[in-house]
Amino acid sequence: MNYDYLIVGAGLFGAVFAHEATKAGKKCLVIEKRNHIAGNIYTEESHGIAVHKYGAHIFHTSDEEVWEYVTKFADFNHYVNSPVARYKDELYNLPFNMNTFAKMWNIKTPAEAKAKIAEQIAEAGITEPKNLEEQAISLAGRDVYEKLIKGYTEKQWGKSCTELPSFIIKRLPLRFVFDNNYFKDPHQGIPKEGYTAMVAKMLDGIEVLCDTEFRAYAEPLAEGGYKNAQGDTFAKLVYTGMIDEFYDYRLGELEYRSLRFETEYLPEEDNYQGNAVINYTEREVPYTRIIEHKHFTFGGGEGTYVTREYPATWQKGDEPYYPMNNDKNNELYKAYRALAEEDRDVIFGGRLGMYQYFDMDKVVRAALDTWRAEAGQ
Repeated sequence: MNYDYLIVGAGLFGAVFAHEATKAGKKCLVIEKRNHIAGNIYTEESHGIAVHKYGAHIFHTSDEEVWEYVTKFADFNHYVNSPVARYKDELYNLPFNMNTFAKMWNIKTPAEAKAKIAEQIAEAGITEPKNLEEQAISLAGRDVYEKLIKGYTEKQWGKSCTELPSFIIKRLPLRFVFDNNYFKDPHQGIPKEGYTAMVAKMLDGIEVLCDTEFRAYAEPLAEGGYKNAQGDTFAKLVYTGMIDEFYDYRLGELEYRSLRFETEYLPEEDNYQGNAVINYTEREVPYTRIIEHKHFTFGGGEGTYVTREYPATWQKGDEPYYPMNNDKNNELYKAYRALAEEDRDVIFGGRLGMYQYFDMDKVVRAALDTWRAEAGQ
């Protein structure tokens, strides 16, 4: 069989690219190393509850074309992301807004909140932040930093805030209104049937092989393109895995952060924490947040599922979740991109292929733009 594209990865980028290419008359084969499609947005129903197997994913966008696109494959509910932060025995609303400030300082007006923050920034006297800690304090004051930023960030990155570069926090959204909606995008929600069903509709009619490792499945041809052991050929490769791994780390290893998920079914509990997401901002608590999945769909099901999310140091063989986009890694990625630009048989996409953290709508946008560039549109 002669294929136009071998697409490595059945996540969102691969599914959108495969759908668009197939719609244009191209023949695609999608392979996926996991035993399921949908990548990190995979959801699995159990006891009547849609469980997000790789952490919480809330779709949100201001991109009208992307919203119109995804709603062709799924009906979305009207879930609004309003996480809560827990610091010791104190609970605060996120994002940082008037509900947060009123609880923290017992104030009532935006003017009082602005004055309090300005006072703390002035007391700190930081004019040229040298690290993340100084940057955060210079933007939001010491109280917000100590209670809601410091511990969570140190767990997320595995380093002290004084060791992290200031550019990680370029700005902090301080909202002086009583509004707990985390995202400002006009479109927000979660597919009513789950993300897996949405991706399945994108891949409808397209060949997909799960439990299939790229290296064991295909190899490059001297004259260009790829082939597998069965004699199938592929004119081009769309690769959504790690770009440095694809090139056998010949220029060095890019750095990533990983995650570990601990999911528990509580058959006797109907409502464990009262909210879909609660962040734990103390450094001493080992997980960054607890997710209670049923709240993403406004209840229902038998019992409840909760997931504790633990950040982890990434090592080869672990699942890479977040690129470490500091200056050193960005320079190394540029060198890998230079290699990729010379390799006309391969298209890199997704957060690992493009070494960039993407929200879901940005993944869809990147996949659409990549296909259009490929198609000469």
